[in-house]
Amino acid sequence: MDVGTRNSRSGNTRAWLGAMRLRTLPLALSTTFTGAFLAQQYLELDVLVLVLTALTTILLQINSNLANDFGDFEHGTDNDERIGPERALQSGAISSREMKNGIRLTSSLSFISGIILIWIVPLDLIAKAVFLLLGSAAIYASIRYTAGTNPYGYKGLGDVAVMAFFGFLGVIGAFVCQTGEFYLTILLPAIGIGALSTAVLNVNNTRDIESDTNADKITLAVKLGPKLARRYHLILLTFGAANFVVYALIQFDSWKEWLFVLTFPLLIINGLTVYKSEAKKLDPMLKQLAISTFLISLLLGIGQWV
Repeated sequence: MDVGTRNSRSGNTRAWLGAMRLRTLPLALSTTFTGAFLAQQYLELDVLVLVLTALTTILLQINSNLANDFGDFEHGTDNDERIGPERALQSGAISSREMKNGIRLTSSLSFISGIILIWIVPLDLIAKAVFLLLGSAAIYASIRYTAGTNPYGYKGLGDVAVMAFFGFLGVIGAFVCQTGEFYLTILLPAIGIGALSTAVLNVNNTRDIESDTNADKITLAVKLGPKLARRYHLILLTFGAANFVVYALIQFDSWKEWLFVLTFPLLIINGLTVYKSEAKKLDPMLKQLAISTFLISLLLGIGQWV
């Protein structure tokens, strides 16, 4: 193999890793870990279920990222006006055909992983059927966010989808997969993670308001405008944190279970930075908020263990 071939393959690998947007994976895992770790209040954690839940979530997130790359390129949203990192299709490193095959692969893998998970969880057949439908809906939604005709992400519905799938389905699903039960109080951390995940999307969309407007991608941030989108961001962060505090007041007995509040200064920094900064300086706040949300889920787990 010559040097040119090796470099080409190395570059293609980097392009695929870039298209997968690995920096978003901690955010996806925070949904799984939050639900699973809170289940420890009721029974011992099933590690196999946790691994399969996390794997399915990661595959869904990667599938969504690939479909987003394809969809935005397909609709002309990825152009020279865009502030964020250059996308794989936009750069020409990956062809449309290759990206479609990648989406088919991750869709299939996430479905297979989900089927195995549903098979082993302690649920009756009706509940398993419901989870199968919800999982299939998640795969469909991950693709239709920006890809295909009439994508819902171009109509300001992305925030609703993130709350539904990262918050309610992600956290509650992980909790139910562990316990086989549902408790109303679990809605609080589900809403908390959903609000913080929606805030991550809002940072992305606030950064891209100008380019999205020019490309007719009507996100909620575009509808709100730069000033209100930043205020909306503060509301999401505050609302998300408040739901965790209320849950802790109801459920927790030990101060150790309150370790998650150590992440709140990070949320404050994120909120103030997004509120005060111009669009081109917002990109680092995506990763910062995704990691902050992930840390909340980890500290919730540590609080149950110590």
